[in-house]
Amino acid sequence: MPPLMSLRDLVKDYGEVRALDHVSLEVEDGETLAVFGPNGAGKTTLLRIMAGIEAPTSGRIYYRGVEVGGKGLAELRRRCTMVFQRTVIFNTTVYKNVAYGLAVRGLPQNEVAEKVKDALNLVKLKGYERRPARRLSGGEQQRVALARAIVLEPELLLLDEPTANLDPETASIIEETIRYMNREKGTTVVVATHNVFGMGKVAERAIFLMNGRIVEEGSVSDVLLRVSLKDAGFSMLDNIFVGWAEPTPNGTSAIDIGGGVKIEASGKRRGRVTALIPPIDIIISKKPLDSSARNVLKGRIVEVSEAGSTVRLKVEAGRVFTAQITEASLKEMKLNVGSEVYLTFKASSIRLL
Repeated sequence: MPPLMSLRDLVKDYGEVRALDHVSLEVEDGETLAVFGPNGAGKTTLLRIMAGIEAPTSGRIYYRGVEVGGKGLAELRRRCTMVFQRTVIFNTTVYKNVAYGLAVRGLPQNEVAEKVKDALNLVKLKGYERRPARRLSGGEQQRVALARAIVLEPELLLLDEPTANLDPETASIIEETIRYMNREKGTTVVVATHNVFGMGKVAERAIFLMNGRIVEEGSVSDVLLRVSLKDAGFSMLDNIFVGWAEPTPNGTSAIDIGGGVKIEASGKRRGRVTALIPPIDIIISKKPLDSSARNVLKGRIVEVSEAGSTVRLKVEAGRVFTAQITEASLKEMKLNVGSEVYLTFKASSIRLL
């Protein structure tokens, strides 16, 4: 049986800028594929071509073994649905937003109502049907856009940074929806994302794009491990450290990650490991916390950047760590570049590859 989609030697140019540089990829029916890479790597361009929204400059696209091109792009768009990073919400109710695609297809109203109800339940927006969609929060609008996509029951669901700049609870709802669509509905899912932690729980396979080329491909853990060992990729992924682990008498592992820094992770491991620490799991404080957390590091803030409703802090503590806090917390603690802070995180927060 042929793959659901095959891309052969794709090139996409925008004037003198090459967004995709001879990309070849196969997406198997029923899998979830994560597309990692820095900004400008070509992730969104790749998804737009897979969705039939754009045509490549050169190369070939096959869907279930049949070459797609020209008029065939319209059929590809019917089978595939893409949710964009910048949510497009119609100026009407939540119900009408989600029902739009079904109405265009001419489904009976009772069938539309049932499908919309199921989709809203899945993204935890039950009871929101009559609310004006544009008055919802950014995270709620993102869930409306996702519901509008999944209600169409596409064969291939393409998601561009679906959890970017969202609070952990909303991100978790979206991740759970992706898992449900893949495992219960059999939907093939391709997710372009920076969120290596969340998508690592969702995807079986990953590719890493750099400058329009696939530089790594394999299981999520293998791709992250290989990328983290390369200087070019290492700086683009937050809190991924390669170190040497030794088991402790406490049933944990002490990991030397360089720079005079040792961290403690759950589970006994020995040898070379890659440690991943989600930025949202690091607590920032101006004084040491009275906590059972195994990891407490003192450092100095070297960078502050806004990311929607949250703020990302880079802290030099022998190694540079990234933490994520709210804007309110930043102001409350009066933090800025140069502020001394403590980083606190549990051993169970560290994921080892």
